[in-house]
Amino acid sequence: MAKGGEVCSARVTPPALLLDMEEFRQWSFYRAILAEFVATLLFLYVTVATVIGHVHSNGQSLCGGVGVMGIAWAFGGMIFVLVYCTAGISGGHINPAVTFGLLIARKVSGNRAVLYMVAQCLGAMCGVAIVRALQSTYYVTGGGGANKVAHGYTQGAALTAEIIGTFVLVYTVFSATDPKLAASNSHIPVLAPLSIGFAVFLVHLATIPITGTGINPARSFGAAVVYGHKKSWEDHWIFWLGPFIGAAAAAVFHKLKIRGTCEQSI
Repeated sequence: MAKGGEVCSARVTPPALLLDMEEFRQWSFYRAILAEFVATLLFLYVTVATVIGHVHSNGQSLCGGVGVMGIAWAFGGMIFVLVYCTAGISGGHINPAVTFGLLIARKVSGNRAVLYMVAQCLGAMCGVAIVRALQSTYYVTGGGGANKVAHGYTQGAALTAEIIGTFVLVYTVFSATDPKLAASNSHIPVLAPLSIGFAVFLVHLATIPITGTGINPARSFGAAVVYGHKKSWEDHWIFWLGPFIGAAAAAVFHKLKIRGTCEQSI
């Protein structure tokens, strides 16, 4: 902060390089990509299986089994578990929107961000493919667990819901992992996976009736690809554009409004 009427001068660090060749020589780089792939695979397997497994052959709704609460717990609980398991390896992104937000904030390199997103999408496809193989009876009936704009809602409403939902998630990620907060509150790093998972849970409660809740482009992409029905692609752009806008907004908001514009490093 400025002192004695002086103008605050900040040391601006350069943005993350798109190609950091040194990073490609490190085993930790490839281990992190593998961790993102496996984590997203497990995330999609458990969550989509939860949805599909409770669809009854008589045509009941997707949430006819465990209900909206149960579906939300499946998504939030898996994020809590997987972030806890992978945070020390890859950062526990498990979501291209989270990766994009961290890239905007220059907390991840460009080449790492791109390969993370590729690994996340591939992992999502594999996770849903396993669900389809194991639960083929109800898979098609349940619409493959693909996201779509629910009847009675407009594309504008769905896009807004995805933007706000992703903002909540990514803003929580930034707040829970902020090094300044971690330095002054030792419990924050320990509780980070829990708070992130709980944010996912709450967003699902609010957004399932509107879009089935995307807030994760890899989740939406993997389900749409494996399901393969043309209807799953009609509104698919919403589940990329909305999360990316929400993630970017959260990154900017956290940087400028919460941490302040006058820092030692911006």
